[in-house]
Amino acid sequence: MNSPEGLDLVIVGGGIGGIICLKYARDAGLNVLLLERGDRIGGLWRDLPSWQDIQFRKEDWTLGNLPLAGEDQASILANIEAWVERFELLPYIRLNESVTSARPCDNGWRLTTDTAEYEATWLIAATGGHNRPFVPQLERTDSSVAEHHSSALRDPEDLRDKRVTVVGGGASAYDLLDLCFAHGARSVTWVYRSTRWMRPTRRVKHLGIDMRVLARYQMLCLPAGLVHRLTNKDLRARYAKAGINAIMPEADFDIRRDQLIPGRPGMIANFEKISRHQGEIRSLRGKTVELSNGEQIETDLLLWGTGYGVDFGFLGLEGLSSAKGLNEISSRCYSGFLSAEAPHLFLLAPGVLETNTSTPWAYAHVARSIISHIGGTPVFVKPPCSSFTNHYDLVKLLAAQDRGNYPFAVWYLKYLWLAICHPWKRPMPMP
Repeated sequence: MNSPEGLDLVIVGGGIGGIICLKYARDAGLNVLLLERGDRIGGLWRDLPSWQDIQFRKEDWTLGNLPLAGEDQASILANIEAWVERFELLPYIRLNESVTSARPCDNGWRLTTDTAEYEATWLIAATGGHNRPFVPQLERTDSSVAEHHSSALRDPEDLRDKRVTVVGGGASAYDLLDLCFAHGARSVTWVYRSTRWMRPTRRVKHLGIDMRVLARYQMLCLPAGLVHRLTNKDLRARYAKAGINAIMPEADFDIRRDQLIPGRPGMIANFEKISRHQGEIRSLRGKTVELSNGEQIETDLLLWGTGYGVDFGFLGLEGLSSAKGLNEISSRCYSGFLSAEAPHLFLLAPGVLETNTSTPWAYAHVARSIISHIGGTPVFVKPPCSSFTNHYDLVKLLAAQDRGNYPFAVWYLKYLWLAICHPWKRPMPMP
């Protein structure tokens, strides 16, 4: 077997989540390796176009004094690389190691790559929740329409003076609509089946959501019903003021199942210029997009803001392969992260992505408790649940079992202070 002996843990995936788990595993003295299929670390952020960015302020993304210049793709990638350099993680990373299969064995897990086999007691699947861009299958007949998924639109200047059709009703589609007006599209058509909640604002996107307000609500233990009423009242007033009631979701916003997306100022300011069509695309023919209701749209460029699928096929677990989306996968895990379908397996991203939280902040807390669990403290024991665990509620979930990292009562005072008093312009401390 061409691998180190006696591995306690293998982490699959070299994005921000995997790197953070590696840091905490090394802090605990575990014999650990991280396997990354690419030739450099960074995960999705290495492959995204330079115009892509995060949903909130840089102060809510980074932890401690790790550098972060801004909210853009290049800055996020540099921040991930800073984790590796600051904590000297490179010796424990194997690049160009694409895991083709991972199966339970007597010693825990056996992982196979193109060049080697590895055995470890524990496995963390940190391959992300956005690792397969989703584009619907449809009929294409002599189509001359250029198509790009949001993850593959390298140069937004390609939109200039084009008839652009954007497909999708969530964050990626909102970004693409914003780009259309920022880069001079000749016309903008939007096709969507339904829309996801956003918080309309004329401010810069990254200031549209303040995660620390949610933290205060949670640590002050406001009843969920009151938080929902306050949030829905605010959102409906904002939709009305922005003049976008036509795209308000039918169901009330529910923080237990919905991610709150910051509004896109350019999209909102130019809302009346968008030709909207509720439905889905059936076919492409020449320069014509045909919708399911028979409508036809002439277009030069089709942008798929249809999000991502998740692929855990290398694990060979039918329940994960058939799951529809991250939330369903998370609902198959104890406390949102420990798989109920295979022993000694943690699924990192599904319990964090698409919730209302900062991903590095959440990953750091989860990683620290995962290491406690591996060390013999049963932390991840709460039965699978279909509700989100958002932001500081994640800390409450972990603290109930992980007394080593969350001393009784002391932890609550610490996080109450962070929620209420921590300076808005300073990053959150590293757990």
